[in-house]
Amino acid sequence: MIGGGNITEITEFILLGFSDFPRIIVVLFVVFLVIYILTLTWNLSLLILIRMDSHLHTPMYFFPSNLSFIDICYVTSTAPKMLYDFFQERQTITLVGCAVQYFVFSTMGLSESCLTTAMAYDRYAAICTPLLYSSVMSPALCGRMVLGSYMAGLSATISQLCFMLQLQFCGPNVVNHFFCDLPQLLVLSCTDTFSIQLFTALSTMIFGVINVSIIMISYVCIVISIMKITTASSRSKAFSTCASHLTAVTLFYTSGMFVYLSSSSGGSSNFDRFASVFYTVMIPMLNPLIYSLRNKEIKDALKKLQKKRGCC
Repeated sequence: MIGGGNITEITEFILLGFSDFPRIIVVLFVVFLVIYILTLTWNLSLLILIRMDSHLHTPMYFFPSNLSFIDICYVTSTAPKMLYDFFQERQTITLVGCAVQYFVFSTMGLSESCLTTAMAYDRYAAICTPLLYSSVMSPALCGRMVLGSYMAGLSATISQLCFMLQLQFCGPNVVNHFFCDLPQLLVLSCTDTFSIQLFTALSTMIFGVINVSIIMISYVCIVISIMKITTASSRSKAFSTCASHLTAVTLFYTSGMFVYLSSSSGGSSNFDRFASVFYTVMIPMLNPLIYSLRNKEIKDALKKLQKKRGCC
């Protein structure tokens, strides 16, 4: 589309993806395809298992089931397009398609940030106030916390898109990444990006700093409560209850911080792209394993389901 003067406004972008690795392009395709299939399989399995077993209808499993749903949407926002582009000569995406991809990716990512904070409060209530846990973590409160996580992610992303859609792109239109992420798009804009950068910084502070602070405060209280437990077995059980969530939170925030700090200037290096794969593809695959491998109740529910299938 032609704008004022001789300026041509860009309506599509070229995603470089991993096209500069032609010798291993087939290997990368197979690896990412397997990871994507495993991510969908494991998250759907955990989601269905929790829904089917009435013994798992508790806050402890209500939050991971929503996390599985978020991870399915999160990885699907980038992986199918990335896999499709592997064997395309010209890997393009329209401005509208770019906005839609970023909308789903950002909404799910920010919602997961809020949901992990809600899960930290759930762990705090379970360990620090065990006698009041059922009344504190009521189904109504859990539902509001999950809905609030979705709404927070949705509202922040819509606000970002309002700023993003006001940007103009006059060229170049080459994105050295495998999906449309905001830092890479900002460096291509030919208009002032101060407003969206300021809003992004505020969003990062709200969703990053505040959520991490709440999680850290929750775990400080949890550790203090665990240290007061006299029996070693009870103390070990309490630590085990928190280990999976703490592992998932650590992976999510450390990888996310590393990727976005390194890509704050445009993120054009090959290392940044492969680091983003861990953040966008690997984390959703690892989450269901982290929450289920050391969980006895989920293992028992899986065995029970296998016995039912065997009888049928």
